[in-house]
Amino acid sequence: MSNQPADFVVLALNSGSSSLKLGLYSFQKGNVDKLAWAEAEEIGSTSGRVWLRGSGDLAKDERRSFVSAGVAAEYLIEALRKTYLPLPLAVGHRIVHGGPRLREHQRITPEVLAQLTEAVSFAPLHLPPALDVVRRAMGAFPNVPHIACFDTAFHRTMPEHAARLPFGHEFFDQGLQRYGFHGLSCESVARSLGSELAPRTVVSHLGNGCSITAIHNGFSMDTTMGLTPTGGVMMGTRSGDLDPGIALNLLRAGYDYERLDALLNHKAGLLGVSGGSSDMRRLLEVRDKDADARLAVKMFCYQIGKSIAAMAAVLGGIDMLVFTGGIGEHSGAVRAEVCSGLRHLGIALDDGRNQRNAANIAGDSKCDVRIIGADEDLEIALYSKKLGFASMS
Repeated sequence: MSNQPADFVVLALNSGSSSLKLGLYSFQKGNVDKLAWAEAEEIGSTSGRVWLRGSGDLAKDERRSFVSAGVAAEYLIEALRKTYLPLPLAVGHRIVHGGPRLREHQRITPEVLAQLTEAVSFAPLHLPPALDVVRRAMGAFPNVPHIACFDTAFHRTMPEHAARLPFGHEFFDQGLQRYGFHGLSCESVARSLGSELAPRTVVSHLGNGCSITAIHNGFSMDTTMGLTPTGGVMMGTRSGDLDPGIALNLLRAGYDYERLDALLNHKAGLLGVSGGSSDMRRLLEVRDKDADARLAVKMFCYQIGKSIAAMAAVLGGIDMLVFTGGIGEHSGAVRAEVCSGLRHLGIALDDGRNQRNAANIAGDSKCDVRIIGADEDLEIALYSKKLGFASMS
């Protein structure tokens, strides 16, 4: 990296449970330019992969395994340092959960870092690797502001009757409530739509993790995920919502915490039902001859459709339905099956545009239906530019 001048350069680090994405952005004269982007995949496994792309001839792709997201972050940061690219003036971090006290995007101070450490129990799968990345990035760039961008922040506008769990005040005061996630995705969708965002919009984020969110005039009113990203609809390997008695039954049967956690987060959902894969593309390929794959797809689409209808009830109707996320953006078959049961809400798809993954896929429909690619990394960069610049003023 060099110290060539730029109005404001931001490094965005997006840490997942087993991956790390990176984006380097330059903001100049009201425009944004993506200078580099990278990802370390399958962190913690022996079949990891890392790649780096950028403007000009910048390209790197190799099989490399990392023991942790923090080690991957150090590797990618060092790879960037060896290029011609400018140094960042701020570093933004995706933080899945900030606990009950951290509900707005903000600069990471020692006090904020301590609060994040205390909040690990709210997202034990996601927060430890994210904090590892934060600490190593702070070591690499100690003299620039680091910004925490929370997936829960967008949902802080949910009314108490939607966020509250049916327990006494003492549990709510301890932070046991519904937080919601995929907030950066929802914010990206809202920003992309701008003035076209409908008053009553439902965002269906479908990927390895899935959530359905009701947005009224730009504000989150309800969402399917709850206290943790395990809740809501069934996902790639996560169970989604369950009768609490199931966990009690399994505990009585001898399951301990680790075994129960593995079942709910890693062995359920599409993988658990199909018995073979969490990849929707693979399940769609084999469902005609594989009854378990067919059932997994059916259950997934049924739950998504049911949740969209529930969010329409929250909003008192639906003006726009947005599909985003890997499955939401690319699977016409899933979108068609999900929407086939929603005609009573005025939702109908144009088959041709749906199969082409067109931006607007509404057919003879009272409800606008869109496909929008959410850009969480850019959202992180935008907030980091705003908050990082403010902290330097």
